[in-house]
Parts: sequence; C-alpha cells; structure tokens
Amino acid sequence: MSVTGLPPYDDSNIFARILRGEIPCKRVAEDDYALAFHDIAPQTPVHVLVIPKGRWVSAADFHAGAEDAAIAGFWRMVSAVAKAQGLEATGYRILSNMGQDGGQEVPHFHVHLFGGRRVGRMVPL
Repeated sequence: MSVTGLPPYDDSNIFARILRGEIPCKRVAEDDYALAFHDIAPQTPVHVLVIPKGRWVSAADFHAGAEDAAIAGFWRMVSAVAKAQGLEATGYRILSNMGQDGGQEVPHFHVHLFGGRRVGRMVPL
C-alpha cells in the first residue's frame, strides 16, 4: 500500500506507534532526534531504518518544518549508524521513498540504509 507522502500526518502509522513504544523494534541507536532500527524484512545483509522523532510525512515536510537541530541530528544519526554497522569501508545506499510513485509505504519520513553487499542499479534501464 503506497501513500501520498503529503500531510496531514497519520498518528496511527507503524513508525509513530514504534516511537510511542506500542510496537517493539530491534533498536540500533536512539537519541533526542532519531531512532534507528533493523528492518523486519531486510533487503540486504544490513538494512536499517532511521526515522526522525516528530510528525513528518516526507523529506520535504521534514526539511521545511523541523528545527535545524532536528535536521542535523537526524542526518548525524544516519551517518553514525552507517559507520557503526561497518558500512563505510565498502559503501552503502541511503534511500527515501516519497509518495505513491516513489513507493512510500509508511507515511512517516524515514531513510533506509542498505549495505553488506553490492546493491546494484538504482533504477532498471
């Protein structure tokens, strides 16, 4: 099920419920700005989701409305998790889907960190 990626924010989405502690996750890291956890259906040997703490639907929504400290904190978490997962030596992919055509399934801004093997082309030719 794809979503629009546009506000309003849906407080019943799975990531909102994870942030509230209603649904467990396998935490990788957490601070005041973000939560990182393992994807329940990994696509690569390392597949971690990083979500900002806040009611943000997409990257555009997050970057337009979040405070500078929250934006910086989120991206620092992404980089720190990639390093902690040992992905810097061989590389990794950061992916964020937005809206129906982008394949967004959860209406909460998040990025996927993929690594641990070559991930191939981003879009088929």
